[in-house]
Amino acid sequence: MPPAPPTPLAPPRTPGAPRLWPKSFADRLTAPLPGLRAFARFAREGALRPGPEGLADIQRLPFEPGPLPRVDSRTVAVTWVGHASWVVRVGGLTVLTDPVWSRKILGTPARVTPAGVAWSALPRVDAVVISHNHYDHLDAPTLARLPRQTPVFVPAGLGRWFTRRRFSRVTELDWWEAAELGGVRLDFVPAHHWSKRSLMDTCRTLWGGWVLTDGDGQRVYFAGDTGYGHWFERIGARYPGIDLALLPIGAYHPRWWLSDVHCDPEEAVRAAADVGARRLAPMHWGTFLLSGEPVLEPLTRVRSAWEAAGMAREDLWDLPVGSSRVLARDPHS
Repeated sequence: MPPAPPTPLAPPRTPGAPRLWPKSFADRLTAPLPGLRAFARFAREGALRPGPEGLADIQRLPFEPGPLPRVDSRTVAVTWVGHASWVVRVGGLTVLTDPVWSRKILGTPARVTPAGVAWSALPRVDAVVISHNHYDHLDAPTLARLPRQTPVFVPAGLGRWFTRRRFSRVTELDWWEAAELGGVRLDFVPAHHWSKRSLMDTCRTLWGGWVLTDGDGQRVYFAGDTGYGHWFERIGARYPGIDLALLPIGAYHPRWWLSDVHCDPEEAVRAAADVGARRLAPMHWGTFLLSGEPVLEPLTRVRSAWEAAGMAREDLWDLPVGSSRVLARDPHS
């Protein structure tokens, strides 16, 4: 039986159009959020930070800042700033993902590697995409540095956070919806995660990832923050030919506590295969210490998992913070 044809993509929505949203997106959760018993167990057994042995390699965390690569309108390039922050050059645009340049975020020790790109070294920022509202992905001090007319693309329900801060070009999208900017299509796609920024706003805004597609059909998938699950295959089916997947590999221990919302390195490799990505660039590790695994373990495990999956070593873009990679374009295209 032949495979079903891919689901047609929705036409791009008008940027900045006002929207009405439900009061809660809790029905989008893949798994229930932890209850009182889980919190009690975590208080007994959990570890928010690595122990002394796990911190022993902190000076070896890879940090190699360099100049941003020169690109043209048909070149795709990525630079890892740290955590889930990337400078993505696509279709002639400079797009920031979940920009966090702050040294410290609420409730978390200071970053253990500096931001890999100086803010002053950035070219004009043409757009920002946000995956969800957790403090390590939505950083008010960093966003305050941007001109208020910068186009910002955010999950459903999060637009008001930006308009209250006088951003004037804010586009909210639901899962599987898209917008277009300068010939680049920005699709908001599901993730296995959740949202919360204060005591009273659990799941009041949506969460997800982004697929950026340029005029030549080159695609970069930014997963945001996510656990492993069925959405990856669905994303791959709807957006075939993903050239590069930016996937989280850290903040996964203890597993019983975090498996629903954070991929471990082996799951990230499986997710890259599920979405049909030709290359994987790991992120969400080695910047903020959010959980108990040793600081270098995500890197060593993702390398082993990639090799065990039989994937070409050059297609694992395990970049140091501050490093860049340019996507080679087919010379016959």
